[in-house]
Amino acid sequence: MFILTTVVDRIRVPANMLALPTLTALHNEIDRKYPNRVLVNVGLVVCRYGSCLKITNGSCVPGDGGSHHECLFRLVVFRPFVEEVCLGTIVKSTPEGIQVSLGNFFHDVFIPAYWMLRPSKYNEKLGLWVWSPDYGNEEDDDDDDDNDDDDDSNGDANVKMEDKNDDKTETSIKKEGNDQEDNANDNDNDADNNQDDDGNNDDEDGDHFEMEIGAEIRFKIKSIHFTQVTNTAKGIQATTTTTAHSQEIPKDSSDEPKTTDNIPKPRSLRKRSLSVDISDMSSLPASMNIVASICEDGLGLTSWWTSGEEEENGEEEEEGAEE
Repeated sequence: MFILTTVVDRIRVPANMLALPTLTALHNEIDRKYPNRVLVNVGLVVCRYGSCLKITNGSCVPGDGGSHHECLFRLVVFRPFVEEVCLGTIVKSTPEGIQVSLGNFFHDVFIPAYWMLRPSKYNEKLGLWVWSPDYGNEEDDDDDDDNDDDDDSNGDANVKMEDKNDDKTETSIKKEGNDQEDNANDNDNDADNNQDDDGNNDDEDGDHFEMEIGAEIRFKIKSIHFTQVTNTAKGIQATTTTTAHSQEIPKDSSDEPKTTDNIPKPRSLRKRSLSVDISDMSSLPASMNIVASICEDGLGLTSWWTSGEEEENGEEEEEGAEE
């Protein structure tokens, strides 16, 4: 997530700081210029790392009372690599996707709609994205059908036993049976209503997972965009450079022997640039933007995947206590 980069730059020491030691004055100017600044195709600068590696003698420029030095120094840069898994906080939800914040220093992480867990949809009433996983209930339906067949066979056997009794006993049994059936039907209706209510609650609570604002989310980096805004003769122009993995299709080597020719090569990084004219200054894009994905198992809100881990940890603790 964080890297070290080496920078060569001409640093100016103003005239009012010439009384300080040269190294101290240069460090102060570097700390004032670079932190919280995005270097195109590099990343977001966090701070200076150590002392300057190389400093040249100061030179003066006509009309300027400051001293200029060529400096070689290192910077700590925030630059997550592609396919890295990170943790963040949801700060905004729109029909286009989710905006995520990394700590308190980077807020331009975006998860588009096509990188959501499937099936997911945007709930306009709540203003949130909702994930509705499909667990598949075909096995439960088959079990219910088997139970119904067993009940039918038991009912037929009871009817045959009742035919052997006298007419009087049949009439009394029928009356009692009707009363019992009425009571049983009432109880079944109440039970069905309770089951329906429980099912509705399960649908609302268990089968739909809302991505609430402020929730902790785990995501994977897909691409990083650097945008440089320049003022040209035609107007303001934004040039965006995208860094992402190239999707190379591996060869089908099922029938062929494995050689160095048909072994898939590792995916390489590719860069592409796009220039767009901007007429409105309020619509300037961010200098650094990250596109992420949660379209894999284990990604998404951390609360979705913690219950299983807690149960496993609890079982391990119980086994250790028994031993």
